[in-house]
Amino acid sequence: MIRLNKYISNSGVCSRREADVLISDGKIMINNVVITALGTKVKSDDIVSYNGKVLKAEKHKYILINKPKNCITTVKDTHDRKTVMDIIDGACVERLYPVGRLDRDTTGLLLMTNDGDLTKRLTHPSFGVKKKYVIQLENSIHPNCLKEMVSGIHLEDGEVKYDEVKYGRQGTDRTQLIVTLHSGKNRVIRRTMEYFDKHLLHLDRIEFAGIQKDDLVRNKWRFLTPKEVGFLKMTKSR
Repeated sequence: MIRLNKYISNSGVCSRREADVLISDGKIMINNVVITALGTKVKSDDIVSYNGKVLKAEKHKYILINKPKNCITTVKDTHDRKTVMDIIDGACVERLYPVGRLDRDTTGLLLMTNDGDLTKRLTHPSFGVKKKYVIQLENSIHPNCLKEMVSGIHLEDGEVKYDEVKYGRQGTDRTQLIVTLHSGKNRVIRRTMEYFDKHLLHLDRIEFAGIQKDDLVRNKWRFLTPKEVGFLKMTKSR
């Protein structure tokens, strides 16, 4: 058995939070009986309906996009700006959601899926999903700063330790960094560069949870392979 709001979300109607509203408003029926209790569980042989339509769980889909600059990581935008949903428009009939987020000016890998359990796993701090970025700075940064990033720096919301920090372009360009970290703190890399009084020109995510960009070009998408999906589902908490 699973919770009713999760069943509704898995059917692609809406998010779990929105499903709670539908339940409270008496718009969901189980076996032709109106249900308003939020903690209701659905059995395998139950018939769940909304607006007279029987709901069935969607097949899980997993899409990787290479987000361009000036693109919003959201399902919809009130200012009619380009969103990640525009990139995958027409990719599948299922309603997908971004796993985590990238700032508007940050480019690179972003996972889209309707698998709520996997999304929770990949975004929960206890799992510490690994992410790798390329940082382009306006001016060079001293090697001591790189050592400090690995040993730990103190930002306003706590300490941050990078797993690996190295110079880009065969280690000769001190204006470019390749960094790996598990932290899920908001805007952590941008705030790290501000900590060192460095102006960040561009930030690009090249790896997420072991999935790499490879030849996926900017503003394009692809479905994850079964092997990649299996790898993500094996992610364990730290």
